[in-house]
Amino acid sequence: MQQIIDDKNQLKEVFKQAFAELLQERRDLLYDVFTEVLEDIALANAIKEGEETEIVSREQVFEL
Repeated sequence: MQQIIDDKNQLKEVFKQAFAELLQERRDLLYDVFTEVLEDIALANAIKEGEETEIVSREQVFEL
């Protein structure tokens, strides 16, 4: 039979346990999320760096 959780601390603990169980069972999901976040951060940093560097033509890029 299901219990009704009427205490905020009980509810918080149930969510913690459920989240911990999810992370243990589906580490691949967490890995994918962190990978995406790191890629987004790297792209944002590259864009910022590119905005501060000298502009070159398309031909100069392809010559390299």
